[in-house]
Amino acid sequence: MVASQENGDGSTRPWGHYEILQESSSHKVKAIHVLPGKRLSYQRHERRSEHWFIVKGSAEVTLDGVIRHLEPGDTVDIPIRALHRIANSGSEELLFVEVQTGTYFGEDDIERVEDDFGR
Repeated sequence: MVASQENGDGSTRPWGHYEILQESSSHKVKAIHVLPGKRLSYQRHERRSEHWFIVKGSAEVTLDGVIRHLEPGDTVDIPIRALHRIANSGSEELLFVEVQTGTYFGEDDIERVEDDFGR
């Protein structure tokens, strides 16, 4: 079942929203929607890695200080403890699918190094 952005799980963010598509003890899959001109915090995780698949829009991905531009069909792997960020560099909504693998998938496994929204 797809979670809506208004279901009380805190999935609405200042940069857009996400939906949890699937989760288990071994993985979590999200659809992440980023508004034009917005970006997520520059962050890292101690207990999970991530794989991103760009579905729609244009993305600017920063991975350990290296910036890449991604378009629909492109992917990027985020290793555990790697600093990473994604920004919507286009004029339409950015949609990407995030597959998390590891030992823990809670939102409290986020160490923010830089954040546009003061979190």
